[in-house]
Amino acid sequence: MGWLETSTENRTVQRTPNLVGEKWSLLLVRDAMNGVRSFDDFRRHIGLSEAVLADRLRTLVAAGILETVAYREPGSRPRHEYRPTPEGWDLRPAMIALKQRGDRCTADPGGPPLEVRHAGGGSLRAVIVCDEDHGPLTPQQARTRPGPSARPRVRPAPPRSDRPAWRAGGSGVGCAVVLGGQSAAGTSEGMVVRSGGRGPGDGAPAAC
Repeated sequence: MGWLETSTENRTVQRTPNLVGEKWSLLLVRDAMNGVRSFDDFRRHIGLSEAVLADRLRTLVAAGILETVAYREPGSRPRHEYRPTPEGWDLRPAMIALKQRGDRCTADPGGPPLEVRHAGGGSLRAVIVCDEDHGPLTPQQARTRPGPSARPRVRPAPPRSDRPAWRAGGSGVGCAVVLGGQSAAGTSEGMVVRSGGRGPGDGAPAAC
């Protein structure tokens, strides 16, 4: 099977953006990776309404990207903080790649607003390597092929050919649509569409 012959229904690249591809969810994951933990800090830093924030955090927790950890400050009611799970940290290379592209293409003239560096001093960057330690690889050095769960694409059914064709021109103009009751010509119940010209049925109604 080639690329166009495989189904997109179970593509993992498609499923992941369904969880984090929405703007606010992506920013919440970014903030969680940078140490933001409390509901109030997420709200203040990103500028979300409480309802939207609660919904996005609930979705990320249900997807296993964030987890809740109970805590209680002295004199306050119990609360929860939000931390990335191991599955959430799996998104770290993608976040670095997005930042890398943004720094290169969309940063202000003065440079990027933030830097992510190794504790030893070097800047982090996302590169493509293979599991045999070849890399960094260029796009021309990579090949995509069907995996073990690839499915053939289901081709759409051909269009029906039993519908009356609309004809351009003719002596009439426009369409008359009758929704139940009586038309001026005495047509009874049902939905009838009359074409502007004379069709194969000598002007007979065409069923929708």
